[in-house]
Amino acid sequence: MWQRPQQFVSRLSKGHKVLFVETIAPDPNLASPVARFSRPENFPNLTILRLQFPAWRWDDASFVDRERRRLVQEFVSSPLANGDFDTPIQWFYDPMAVAAFAGQMNEGLTVYDCMDELSKFRFAPPELTRREAELLARADVVFTGGRKLFESKSQHNDNCHFYGCGVDGAHFGKALAEETPVPPEMAALPKPVFGYFGVVDERLDYELIAHLADVNKSGSVAIIGPVLKVDPAALPKRPNLHWLGQRSYADLPSYCKAFDVCLMPFALNEATEFINPTKALEYMATGRPIVSTPIADVVTNFSSVVGIAGDRKQFAEICLKAARDPDQESIRRGHEMVAGNSWEAIVEKMEEHLQDALDAVKTNPKGGA
Repeated sequence: MWQRPQQFVSRLSKGHKVLFVETIAPDPNLASPVARFSRPENFPNLTILRLQFPAWRWDDASFVDRERRRLVQEFVSSPLANGDFDTPIQWFYDPMAVAAFAGQMNEGLTVYDCMDELSKFRFAPPELTRREAELLARADVVFTGGRKLFESKSQHNDNCHFYGCGVDGAHFGKALAEETPVPPEMAALPKPVFGYFGVVDERLDYELIAHLADVNKSGSVAIIGPVLKVDPAALPKRPNLHWLGQRSYADLPSYCKAFDVCLMPFALNEATEFINPTKALEYMATGRPIVSTPIADVVTNFSSVVGIAGDRKQFAEICLKAARDPDQESIRRGHEMVAGNSWEAIVEKMEEHLQDALDAVKTNPKGGA
């Protein structure tokens, strides 16, 4: 999934050497942990180091922490790394990684970009809350992806800053271009098409989605994205409800071109209490009407553009009205938001905070959060 971490890292790599470490799902066929690296052709300053563990050792937390650290330290000290990461700025997305890496990599600065309240997610490790507290205490700079997250995390770190989602307006604006092709599987769907792209997990309201399909029998509901942490067999089934699976980031504008209305059909639960959906601005760039459930950050940040529905019946009503008569003024305001929220502008401001923190560390080596 090409999301906030990838948007930031790809842009940071334009001016910095970046080592992006990720741990993928364990493999029952592995006897011991492995590390594989790659360097994407389009990002010459970026190295991706992918770690994988044998399934039989995955539940051994101390083993995983120790081996994560060993694998990364071996790579960083090898000729393959060329000495580029001897004194890194260490940037965390996963608080669970703090035990493996914090204070272990000769880091000059520690950054935590908190994009979700991960402890509220289904199957979150019980240890996550304690490890996040440690990370917040260690971090020299904390960024949050939502305003509610900022209100929460800023209580634990004085150098905390709210930077919501950015958008690649040119990329998603391709949905408005005449030359952008509509995928055949979308072109064949009866209109109107109500569409969603993103992760399919516990954050979605499946009864709401089913209800929208039921009241739109002559049209279609298209859901694009990988199914995670929910049973695919339990997803609602309707003749006009299409679970299309994951599609590439590059192809999303083509799929959005087929949408008549873009959906944010989130459930109101613990997992969505703090979210600030990246897709809101991406949808705006496509020039389509948008309808959402009343997620706090969506209401606060985007209610002048996004139709907000209080319940399933109202959600369907707003969707059908938006398909018949799109609110062009809301769409225009959405384009204005897109113009003012590029990923480049956000990364530039973040780098200023990093430089301030580096200067503070140089002035007072024992300082920091």
